[in-house]
Amino acid sequence: MSLLVSALITFLVVILVLYLINLLPIDGRAKQICRVIVIILGVISLLRTIAVI
Repeated sequence: MSLLVSALITFLVVILVLYLINLLPIDGRAKQICRVIVIILGVISLLRTIAVI
């Protein structure tokens, strides 16, 4: 059960950070780079949560 909750919290944090990045007044290229970094970190975190890595 805690595995599911931890994965859900990680997913929600990634979605929230992506939303906040969209609100930043920076150019499109920088937003794209930030989005990619956040998504990669989120995937790594989810993989650690389910103990694949």
